[in-house]
This record gives sequence, C-alpha cells and structure tokens, in this order.
Amino acid sequence: MAVNLQKAEFVLSAVSPKHFIQDGLPQVAFAGRSNVGKSSVINRLLNRKNFARVGAAPGKTVHVNYFNIDKAFYLVDLPGYGYAKVSKAERDRWGRLMEDYFARPDLLTLGVMIVDARHSPTADDGTMFRWFRDTACSLIVVANKLDKLKKSQVEGNLQLIRDTLELREEDRLVPFSAETGTGRAELLQAILAGVE
Repeated sequence: MAVNLQKAEFVLSAVSPKHFIQDGLPQVAFAGRSNVGKSSVINRLLNRKNFARVGAAPGKTVHVNYFNIDKAFYLVDLPGYGYAKVSKAERDRWGRLMEDYFARPDLLTLGVMIVDARHSPTADDGTMFRWFRDTACSLIVVANKLDKLKKSQVEGNLQLIRDTLELREEDRLVPFSAETGTGRAELLQAILAGVE
C-alpha cells in the first residue's frame, strides 16, 4: 500500500463515545504511558515536527484524537495513562473514554502500544496490553527511547519487555527512537501491512 504521509490531517477530538468515528476506514490506535513519548513517536513516524502535540509536561492528550492519513486509514491517538499530574476525576474520565473505545473492537484495526525501552513495562502497561489483546486486533509493541540505552543493554531490555508482557512469537516488538529515527521504517512497514 502506497500512502503519502504528508497528507495527514487532524480530523477531530472525541470527548465521548458518540464522537467516535465509524466510517469503515481502518483505525490504528496508539497508546502509551503519559511520559513515554507517544506524540514524539507519531511525529517521527510521519516525519512532521509538531503534528501531534508534544508538551514538556506529560499528559497532553486528553481525548481520543483522530488523524486521517492520506484517506487510507486513521491514526488514533489515545489519552496517555499512568503519570499525568491531573485530578483523579479527570484521570477517571480518560479511563472511561478508553474503556468505551476498547469496548468497540469493530473500530480497531491495529494497536500500537508504546513502552519505555529503558524499563520493565509497568502494571498500567500490562493492563493496556490486555485491553488490546482482548480486542483480538493485531498489536505492535514499540520500545521507545532506544537512544538512551547502551548497545550492551538493548537485547536484555527487549527480552525483559517480551517476558513481562508475555509476548507471543507472532507479536511484533519494534526497537525505536523518536530522537534518532531508529525503527521508523520497520514500524511504518508493519502499520501499512496491518491496514491493507
């Protein structure tokens, strides 16, 4: 599938399930902890500097944001989880919005879950992984911040992620650096294959 990534446009921010887009186009949902660099991964993937909002303070994505990529598929940016310094009521609202989205597996074509390559996945990461798994959609796990590791640490850390999340043989784990672009081609190829 040939897709022009320059033809990427913001469509809407869904604040409740009634706003979820359901027009039949494939949806690729990006999820990750609030401080894992999800927006940076999206920006690197699209080769755009400030396409998805990047903030100094984690937790900028508070709605389900839809981006139309060359009229071929939606990139769906889900609220970050785990870290953001917001009220419990606001965190609960994000949680309900995410639950509502995952309760509609017909919407979801492919999941991209971003974890921190430097650390073992958290309990929240485990929960998110199970949500994706329960939808039965294909899933790509992206280990971001690879540039922060010494070469000697990479394989051990990737194995820790595989073991903690109990990845299966067919599950894709893409080592990635939003900073340097490492893994971009592999991730893009996996996404395009997943939406064909």
